[in-house]
Amino acid sequence: MTSQPTQPTSRQPSVRQQPSTHQPSSACQQPTLYPSARPGRPQLPRPPQSVTDVRPVPADDRRTLVPAAGMPRRSRDDLLAAARHGLAEATFARPAGERYALAHLAALRVAAAVLADRARPRPGRRGRPVSAWRLLAQVAPELGEWADFFAAGAPRRAAAEAGLSVVTARDADDLLRQVEIFLGVVEEVLGLPSQPTLTGTVPPAARPGWD
Repeated sequence: MTSQPTQPTSRQPSVRQQPSTHQPSSACQQPTLYPSARPGRPQLPRPPQSVTDVRPVPADDRRTLVPAAGMPRRSRDDLLAAARHGLAEATFARPAGERYALAHLAALRVAAAVLADRARPRPGRRGRPVSAWRLLAQVAPELGEWADFFAAGAPRRAAAEAGLSVVTARDADDLLRQVEIFLGVVEEVLGLPSQPTLTGTVPPAARPGWD
């Protein structure tokens, strides 16, 4: 009897599994993404890591340089207080020309207050006198229309101060209301709380100049 050859059995090599060296840990977390690093968002600069990284710009560096002759000699707050006094005095002035001139002078003091707050004298010679209205438009462009409006009324103010009948009672009342609005706008631009206009009058001998 012939025996059949035995077919060799194919055996797969045994693969020994190596123990995993990575042990899952509950403390392992996904890295936190800054809001600026998320997809679809623009990259933003990181905030400074220390106080020394922040270099504040000196306040004077942010102020507009103007000719020294155009800078007021009084402080912003003094000029605003003088403007409110002028408005109160103009309210009680009877002649239309005087009321117009006092209201326009109050507006000029308001403009000078803006210069005292936002401008500094240019180094060098004082130079020639410069119109406060032109400097106002340069220092605070957002007040340019106001500067043009009051600059156009300057010749009438000069004529009224000379005693000429160039304005009516309505002209004076309209200007007075415009100056009151202008004062409120400037206080808002400068970030100041609005102050009520002082009542009463300032004696003529105590009337200061616009600056």
